[in-house]
Amino acid sequence: MSPQPSEPAGAESPSWTGRRALVTGASGFIGSGLARRLRELGAEVHAVSRRPPDRPGQGEVWHTADLRSAASVQAVVDAAAPDVVFHLAAEVNGARDPSVVLPTLENTLVGTVNVLGAAALRPGMRVLLCGSSEEPRPANGQAPPPSPYAVAKWAATGYAQLFQRLWDVPVVILRPTMVYGPGQRDTGKLVPYVTLALLCGEEPRLTSGTKPVDWVYVDDVIEAFATAGLSDGAVGRILDIGTGTQVPVREAVELLYRIMDAPSPPPFGAVADRPLDIAQTADIGPAAEVLGWRPSTGLEEGLRRTVRWYAERHHRGE
Repeated sequence: MSPQPSEPAGAESPSWTGRRALVTGASGFIGSGLARRLRELGAEVHAVSRRPPDRPGQGEVWHTADLRSAASVQAVVDAAAPDVVFHLAAEVNGARDPSVVLPTLENTLVGTVNVLGAAALRPGMRVLLCGSSEEPRPANGQAPPPSPYAVAKWAATGYAQLFQRLWDVPVVILRPTMVYGPGQRDTGKLVPYVTLALLCGEEPRLTSGTKPVDWVYVDDVIEAFATAGLSDGAVGRILDIGTGTQVPVREAVELLYRIMDAPSPPPFGAVADRPLDIAQTADIGPAAEVLGWRPSTGLEEGLRRTVRWYAERHHRGE
């Protein structure tokens, strides 16, 4: 069964009027949506990416920087002078392969340390980090991180806590579970991969699908970040962002097949399961208490919106 919609995400949308926000990874899946949402809430939004965006923004001030360079990060922070930095840039790759260790270390951990270092020179500037649900945490029984990505995020959390303890950098860490939704252009991720395969009349290659996953819709995640950016009670906290409900990959894929009226059942078992995969679930009680936030989009509705988004672009040949 898919999780049912709860009360609207966020008890009340915060007002960002008169505030500046800096979003790293602003050309990415969550970052692009967050930049848009912050503009809607009245913020002056500064956006950072390694390369200029493919499409012009809708009012952001764009900065091009390599976050592996401390000097580049400092220059962007000085130019933007933000009240809050949303640090979403990372090497998002869950592969279990030695070749991803170094790029993940450089683009995820080193970039985070450079952002924290720049924040230490601007007293009062808040930093929001996007953690990983695969870091050791109570909701997964403190399971060891299963991938280079999860290890880098775990280390980033440790550095963030160090910067807060030693140099009073106000830090908030949100740990989303499995984020999906319209605008996810990484076609290697499960939902866009299966959706696009079916739109093209192809058969996706799938694992056994037994892994339990907490699927959370992207707009709900964005609302959590926007709310946490102005919540004084969130400073120093690490908050899970999800639905608190586990739906195995198999059930989510079967739901996608039904939504898309696929002619045959999903071919599970064509690909081996990833080693060391751990079940995902969020403890959303603290986020509800601190932020007044709960997810508002159930899995079936979220997948229907996502399929519509990809189908519209597929038919236009994008």
